[in-house]
Amino acid sequence: MSAPGRGATDLGSISLPSRTAAPGEGITTDELALAARNHAMPAEALRWEVTPPGLHYVLTHYDIPDADAQSWAVTVTGAVERDLLLSLEDLATMEQHTVRVTMECAGNGRAGVDPRPLSQPWITGAVGTADWSGVRVKDVLADAGISANAVDVVFCGADHGVERGVEQDYERALSLHHALDPDLILATTMNGMPLPPQHGFPLRLVVPGWYGMTSVKWLREIRLVDEQFTGYQHQAYRLKRNRDDVGTPVTRIEPRALLAPPGFPDFMSRTRVVEAGHTEIRGRAWSGWGLVTRVEFSPDDGVTWSDCTLHEDKGVYAWRAFSTAWDAVPGPARLRVRATDATGRVQPLDPVTTLGGFTNNADQAVTVVVR
Repeated sequence: MSAPGRGATDLGSISLPSRTAAPGEGITTDELALAARNHAMPAEALRWEVTPPGLHYVLTHYDIPDADAQSWAVTVTGAVERDLLLSLEDLATMEQHTVRVTMECAGNGRAGVDPRPLSQPWITGAVGTADWSGVRVKDVLADAGISANAVDVVFCGADHGVERGVEQDYERALSLHHALDPDLILATTMNGMPLPPQHGFPLRLVVPGWYGMTSVKWLREIRLVDEQFTGYQHQAYRLKRNRDDVGTPVTRIEPRALLAPPGFPDFMSRTRVVEAGHTEIRGRAWSGWGLVTRVEFSPDDGVTWSDCTLHEDKGVYAWRAFSTAWDAVPGPARLRVRATDATGRVQPLDPVTTLGGFTNNADQAVTVVVR
């Protein structure tokens, strides 16, 4: 297979350059096809501390590989003292580690950006929380022996395809410093069960606190290199204001709070119907930069705000439940929430616009009719 830096093939005639939607342009057929392949977490699934695997968001760049657990192995090569070839049985004999992680796609919120980049049209549901178990990356690298000239650690998946005219294996990299974080794992289970095919069966990388594109699925190779990695997927995920902007890398998850929708929905619009009177407002909030320390609630589209009650935190990488009471009066209402994390980052009210529609963590109002 070809990959960036290893004989990548230019197939520009197949895949057109990226663009933004024209004013008033609706969702395209290509975007609908992406939305049919990938799926968001239903908002009502916020009721679960740990998301059932079938409801956890899924984004698959290319095809789900045809994986055979019996023959699967991951190689460790490059700037190491000795190459490794590790089967799933080999990994099972090593010390296992479990970490609860809220994972979010970097494009979550893209559909709210104007002009809208043509890509997977996420609204707010590209998120989920799971207990991932496997072997620490740092333990595997220690067994291989890290050469003094190692700079980046490249993780290569078995998924192969074409993006913007470039044929490639899906590859992402981390600096050696980040790769040695003790909570980075090569996961073989999700919520105590073998990984589902769409979540990387039989082996995937999990990078807590970082947007999901970093957690390479269907992992086949770990390659240490002596210079900064510049592969396609590394360059694609950058925050750019325009095409001439070099941009900055997309890394950690920005703070976000989401409401578990109260009442019951209209089928088409998802407008909620709520009975007048005391209503419990619930939801979850998270950030890749630190623990969420505050969530505020507005029953009037951001005119007034009050603090919610924060529930017990379940780990620095996991979302945190919050709740508050609302005295609902008959008529329409727009409910909003916003999160603040331990670093002082505050979830914005207005969309964050970037060329790729990345990291738009603006809060999304929930429209309610109180009867």
